[in-house]
Amino acid sequence: MLKIHAPPILIKALLSFDLSFSSSISATLSPLQSARLHRFRLRRTSIRALVTMSVPKSDSTGQSMTEHVAGNWYSVPGLRLRDHRFMVPLDYKNREASSKISIFAREIVAVGKEEQPMPYLLYLQGGPGFECPRPTEASGWILKACEEFRVVLMDQRGTGLSTPLTPSSMQQIKSAPKLADYLTHFRADSIVNDAEFIRVRLVPEARPWSVLGQSYGGFCGVTYLSFAPQGLKQVLLTGGIPPIGDGCTADSVYRACFEQIIHQNEKYYKRFPQDIEIVRDVVTFLAESEAGGVPLPSGGILTPRGLQFLGLSGLGSSAGFERLHYMFERAWDPILVPGAPKQISSYFLNTYENWVSFDTNPLYAILHESIYCQGASSRWSAHRVRADHESKFNAIKAAKEGRPVLFTGEMIFPWMFDEVKALRPFKEATQLLAEKEDWPPLYDVTALNNNKVPVAAAVYYEDMYVNFKLVKETASQIAGIRLWITNEYMHSGLRDGGGQVFDHLMGMLNGKKPLF
Repeated sequence: MLKIHAPPILIKALLSFDLSFSSSISATLSPLQSARLHRFRLRRTSIRALVTMSVPKSDSTGQSMTEHVAGNWYSVPGLRLRDHRFMVPLDYKNREASSKISIFAREIVAVGKEEQPMPYLLYLQGGPGFECPRPTEASGWILKACEEFRVVLMDQRGTGLSTPLTPSSMQQIKSAPKLADYLTHFRADSIVNDAEFIRVRLVPEARPWSVLGQSYGGFCGVTYLSFAPQGLKQVLLTGGIPPIGDGCTADSVYRACFEQIIHQNEKYYKRFPQDIEIVRDVVTFLAESEAGGVPLPSGGILTPRGLQFLGLSGLGSSAGFERLHYMFERAWDPILVPGAPKQISSYFLNTYENWVSFDTNPLYAILHESIYCQGASSRWSAHRVRADHESKFNAIKAAKEGRPVLFTGEMIFPWMFDEVKALRPFKEATQLLAEKEDWPPLYDVTALNNNKVPVAAAVYYEDMYVNFKLVKETASQIAGIRLWITNEYMHSGLRDGGGQVFDHLMGMLNGKKPLF
């Protein structure tokens, strides 16, 4: 553990230094003096963290804990990184009695900028239920952002290193009702509270920071604008503007998305017409197999409707079409011995499981429809809406009739909690979440109508995950938002053209791309 080598009276003086006074004199200092003052602030923050570390606290269970622990700087090519861990309440509405969970955030700067005064940028990852990327080098949007920001990658609660909720860890909670209640604290409202908890402890003088939200991270960004705009300097959204109506908006989301999913299927088969027959053959093989499917390496089962789920990754992101095609071209094992039975290859089955990733990120499935709920239940919205399109999406019937089998998109169905082994233990808890009606609000339309925070958003015209029409409806409710509508990128635009996408949005906010 790090130790402070300074007299107690000096430590006390440093901790009591009037930061408001330091702010007032900043404008009169030279650049060199300003840099020295910023280094002092950083060291003061570090001393505060270390003092906190040296004074053990206990949560309601008597477990020792600290509010904020900062690690040492380390490197990957072109970047310097530092890890932060924060102990936050599970339930912010009942802070004193609540148990605590850990939130992990990684601070990133360009090499040589560790001590330089720079504004902070918080990145909110897509999901729900996925951790932030792990940088291996200076590239993409992070490289561009680090030119002028300290970037903070926060693993959203329940993911990555933030008290991760995995298939194994969640089984510590034996009661389905208790697990369901525990999971209610892992939506955007709690994620925003975590972000604010971190901001006031990490950013010098608790100044507002910028936020970049990708996909579901953008949903969280709109929640941030609704309930904690005082913490925001500016907001950048990429493929992430949510529906904000009362009740559960999932039905309207899935009705709109089915139209785009059909369009994406048509484009896929136009690109790879040879796959029409291959996919039909796989569906027929699965349907005629014992139990209506074949065993997966993990212990689950691959059925025709499970096969359709490949559309989630294959139809909506760049290179998804190609990856899906190359997967199906290796669907079958070769016949090495005359008369040997036809069988689906282990390559195909393993690739399928790597695509769905429920064994590592189960929250995506468990909480998926709840992200649309405010004061109403989802009642398995995607399952109900799909029933209205069954004539087009019945895979077995399509194969028998010689039609192309259509893949589905970003939708979670109740049967997945029978067919996917990693999800089976959480079937009852997820059912309770699907029936839950008293979900708290995620958005404040009045606050958004009166928004003062600069907002720029990349809107992808053919986005399969976040429907363009619904995005336009919500954008009309956010005062001052600027939209960049493009068909140059798919939903994965920030990953695929990160530097360009980030630079374009920043230009919309800093005047380089003025209104016209």
